[in-house]
Amino acid sequence: MKKLRAGGFIMCALDLPKFTKSYWRKEHSNKTYPPFESDVSAEVCIIGAGITGVTAAYSLAKAGVKVIVIEGSKIASGTTGFTTAKITAQHGIIYDELIQTFGKTTARQYYDANQQAREQIQKWVTELSIDCDFEERHAVLYAQTSQGVDQLHTEKAAYDKLGIPGELSISMNELPFPVSETLTLPNQAQFHPVKYINGLVKEAQNLGVTFYENTRASSLKHNDEIVIETTNGKKITAKQVLVTSHFPFNDKNGLYFSKLSPQRSYAVCVRVPDEHLNGMYINVEKPTRSIRTAKGDKGENYVIVGGEGHKAGQYEDPTHDESTVERYETLVQFAKQHFPVQSIDTHWSAQDLETLDRVPYIGEMTSGLPHVFVATGFAKWGMTNGTAAGLLLADLVQNKFNVNKELYSPTRSKLKQHDTKNFVKENTNVAKELVKGKFTRPSDTLENLQVDEGRIVMIDHHKTGAYKDEHGKIHLVKPTCTHLGCDVHWNNSERSWDCPCHGSRFSYTGEVLEGPAVKPLERR
Repeated sequence: MKKLRAGGFIMCALDLPKFTKSYWRKEHSNKTYPPFESDVSAEVCIIGAGITGVTAAYSLAKAGVKVIVIEGSKIASGTTGFTTAKITAQHGIIYDELIQTFGKTTARQYYDANQQAREQIQKWVTELSIDCDFEERHAVLYAQTSQGVDQLHTEKAAYDKLGIPGELSISMNELPFPVSETLTLPNQAQFHPVKYINGLVKEAQNLGVTFYENTRASSLKHNDEIVIETTNGKKITAKQVLVTSHFPFNDKNGLYFSKLSPQRSYAVCVRVPDEHLNGMYINVEKPTRSIRTAKGDKGENYVIVGGEGHKAGQYEDPTHDESTVERYETLVQFAKQHFPVQSIDTHWSAQDLETLDRVPYIGEMTSGLPHVFVATGFAKWGMTNGTAAGLLLADLVQNKFNVNKELYSPTRSKLKQHDTKNFVKENTNVAKELVKGKFTRPSDTLENLQVDEGRIVMIDHHKTGAYKDEHGKIHLVKPTCTHLGCDVHWNNSERSWDCPCHGSRFSYTGEVLEGPAVKPLERR
């Protein structure tokens, strides 16, 4: 496949589109909400308007709680709008690991929490008549190697111990390539996440919730009441705060930056003449291949293929990288090899966070902040974990009993051996990236920069991030993340500067795209 280069060639239907765009946000972006422009107070302020924040807002509003929701960008413009949108309690190979880490009782509770979230989504879709392409589907893990089959059998044994209704099978006629064995969890679902969030936002507004977009929280002060200051200097006073901003913007409270690993993954959406897949599929081997279908508003048939994940911001060659485009191309080749692809309509990437023990952190943020709650670390399974988080946070705010409080508690018992190993591994990686960035000296110069290309270059003995747009204008930034000072790397497919330490992302002009950073890159 030809490389994506601006001004190079004419796109055809089987080429990657020049710019990334989520299928879910292609035609169904949310209506516009104003930015926050004057000081205000509320019972509860929710920071972040993805599936967790909106679920919590709607749940609280139904209980008569006064809620304000602020979003740094657009509603559902974060991971919720860039997911593969599977609603399932089957989260890859996880239940055997959960038994080993926590025991059978907690592992079963994790399943129940996610299954209840799946059922809650369907209940609201029905009750509120939300048109979001909700479809029941079986969730299927598949193996293509003997090692993968062994993993499936181990996971099936975990299902049996926990009473999870999984079924092993050696026959799989639906997928258009050989499969050795499968493990199916029946009666799961898929949907259009942005349509769903739009529906919940509308209902929440009808109940009195106020939404603000393009409003980024920058600090949180906790006295008798909590004061959130935004980047434009305005203040929100609240009795309780829910931080549902994906990576907590106030991550230094509780040292969350040391306990979360940001992971990036990729997806392509291809149009096919028809599809006969009755499930949602993901393999157990590496590299990951996630497969599901989608139906367009005019009846078009699509297959979405996801995978090619890696640690956010860490590429093969940070000074001049092609690997992000190549990851899309690899997924396109997989789709073409196995499906009758008519066109490549959209492609996008998403970022998610993994905790030390694979269970999200949901609840009281840290022992010193009793009225500040957090939800993060959904490990790419945010449709159910995020819904469970929103329901749990709404209960915690109202001091209601919720059986999942201890399961997800961010302050759960001190690190186990498994957690300690992951803690050391993650923070050693961060330290390595920090040092490597400071000692790497780019050899490129501004004169070598091509149109639609970004690089780290030397200008007057200073490392500088440079991008030349389609009109030949060059945008210069100081390539130092404003979070904790790591050097950022260029992401050529998203046209962004990405931090390899904690996953902050910035536009080519330096504006924050993704936290934990709240301040833009310094312009030069």
